[in-house]
Amino acid sequence: MTLDSIDKKLLFLLQTDSKKTTKELSLKLNLSVTAVYERIKKLEREGIIDKYVVLVNRSKVEKGFVVFCHLKLIQHTKEFIAKFESEVVKLKEVLECHHVSGDYDYILKIVVKDMEAYREFLVTKLTTLQHIGSTHSTFMISEVKSTTVVDI
Repeated sequence: MTLDSIDKKLLFLLQTDSKKTTKELSLKLNLSVTAVYERIKKLEREGIIDKYVVLVNRSKVEKGFVVFCHLKLIQHTKEFIAKFESEVVKLKEVLECHHVSGDYDYILKIVVKDMEAYREFLVTKLTTLQHIGSTHSTFMISEVKSTTVVDI
């Protein structure tokens, strides 16, 4: 699907506030409500709009301690990778897990209440997963930029 300038503007508006009504969007785009509705449905059908979510203020729910954990596997066999990935996705503290190149195999973004909670997570959950060779943790001091808006 080729996106025109109206699709791009519509996607920007939805990414910045997905609770806007079709009427509000139609006013900003100078289109009819029906035309906006049809564009949104097409973007959803094509998989360009993947899902709608609520972003939670982590510190308000006692999950303000952010850790980036770099992790190495003991071997890079297909079996070890598959087993690790199937287990790590089950850990609710892990918001993101990226298979990366370089010195480490994975980078995990983990959120917990505090350092004590992270230690507990590390000892009782993460390091109990099979095939982990080593971990290296980096703790967030402050969040300079965090966005979910993809520039199209």
